[in-house]
Amino acid sequence: MEHLINMTSTDLIKTFTSRGRRKFCRGLQQKPITFLRKLRQVKKLAKFNESITVVRTHLRNMIIVPEMIGNQIAIYNGKTFNQIEIKPDMIGHYTGEFSITYKPVKHGRPGIGATSSSKFVPLK
Repeated sequence: MEHLINMTSTDLIKTFTSRGRRKFCRGLQQKPITFLRKLRQVKKLAKFNESITVVRTHLRNMIIVPEMIGNQIAIYNGKTFNQIEIKPDMIGHYTGEFSITYKPVKHGRPGIGATSSSKFVPLK
């Protein structure tokens, strides 16, 4: 844990995928910087042994960095905010990877609009 936080930015970038390296080399935009500033402020205001306030965000394309470890964030998936806690294993991943945007399909019986061959369902 301490090793990750004390890592220099060049060493950290080497651990990212090529897309993440490119994103960091080209510089961060204003929105991710503002989000990191909010996370720092919330962490600083939290008292000892007190839960950290959840920070809501729409930034699904933000790469998780070691500075964010321990924070609680709520990521928007298009309908609701999904709350997650940042852990060391998440470093280098995008925030959107932890907030799924669709409901996985649960296949059942054929219904309206099915092909004529699949419409036949025996009575028992």
